[in-house]
Amino acid sequence: MTRAVRAEIIAVGSEMLTPDRVDTNSLFITERLNEIGVDVIAKTVAADDREVIAGLLRLALTRADLVVFTGGLGPTSDDLTREAVAGTLELPLDEDPATIERLRRRFARRGMTMPDINRKQALVPRGAEVLANDNGTAPGLLIDRGGRLVVLLPGPPREMKPMLEALARGRLAGFAGGRRVFRRVLKTTGRGESLVEEVAQPIYSRWADADVPVRTTILATPGSVDLHLAVSTDSAERARAVLDAATTEIAQALGPSVYATDNRRLEEVVGAMLRERGLWIATAESCTGGLLASRLTDVPGSSDYVERGVVCYSNRAKTELLAVPEAMIRAHGAVSEPVGVAMARGVREVSHTHLGVAITGIAGPSGGTEAKPVGTVVVAIAWDGGERVRTMWFPGDREHVKFFASQAALDMVRRHLLALDA
Repeated sequence: MTRAVRAEIIAVGSEMLTPDRVDTNSLFITERLNEIGVDVIAKTVAADDREVIAGLLRLALTRADLVVFTGGLGPTSDDLTREAVAGTLELPLDEDPATIERLRRRFARRGMTMPDINRKQALVPRGAEVLANDNGTAPGLLIDRGGRLVVLLPGPPREMKPMLEALARGRLAGFAGGRRVFRRVLKTTGRGESLVEEVAQPIYSRWADADVPVRTTILATPGSVDLHLAVSTDSAERARAVLDAATTEIAQALGPSVYATDNRRLEEVVGAMLRERGLWIATAESCTGGLLASRLTDVPGSSDYVERGVVCYSNRAKTELLAVPEAMIRAHGAVSEPVGVAMARGVREVSHTHLGVAITGIAGPSGGTEAKPVGTVVVAIAWDGGERVRTMWFPGDREHVKFFASQAALDMVRRHLLALDA
């Protein structure tokens, strides 16, 4: 098979279609399949409905080489995966004596007699391979349909994960042909998704025809636009070389917008830069209420560079704690560039640090004006001999505005440190 094996995952369970439960099995299955070179092209959550399950299997077999079910293999009447798959593939169900015996021994070890309802779990589609379950009662199943594989795994993660691990090391590794998927993530900030695409697309469009094609996906997350690069090959060394070259080319084109190529968070990158330079930082926050300090100190070892954080929410706090002049607040307003700079200078002076960083803004949903609408944020930094300040506007609710403001403050610090290096 010249292309990578394509897989589709179907998670079965009506409970995952409610607000109370989330399908996490698919994430683990995807990761493990990717590691052995299998591309996951679709994921679906299905209700405990025989017709729904059957319809999804028929569709999956038209586009995938491997279909992986998880869930619906229990002993109760709403566990229908086994029956739906067997019916769709027109395979009769036979009771497997070895599975019956295993179930009886399992219950006997616990001083119990196997309930008759569990006999359902010993039904095997004719020709299927039974996958042992050492952590529960539901065995897995593997069915080969003319070179396409259908795998049925139990739903509980403690049962599903070891079963998939064993399968990935054995039958599925051979099915994937020894290929693996290798990935790299470039994280950017300060540019919108469309601006990142405008720069990156002419570059990555050329990679599709390379000897080892690089697939690129752009994902926008709050405060960041990430480029996911992936190659499928049987050579780790070749993959590393291709991804290194691709990463370098994209990073040079996007310049300082790229803050990480190793999947680190922005606060980790900034923290490492401060530590490497032996610099200390202090924060002064109004509208973010300590979020910036929290993000900085979420990083282990941040006591090497974070001196203190001041939440000065009220105008009185700005004056008393940071010596921001009352006259300045009256003249320009608390959300203004002069006040932002004064806050950054003030926290630096009281903490005796190399850098002071300040945020003041209107997080909403009220408090905005025509001149300063909700989402207006001022970010400032101050150091010995200079300061930088910028007024920005962020869309979204209160939580989004606060996060974007903290992201902008971290990025201003990062770019300042890069400028010092230059």
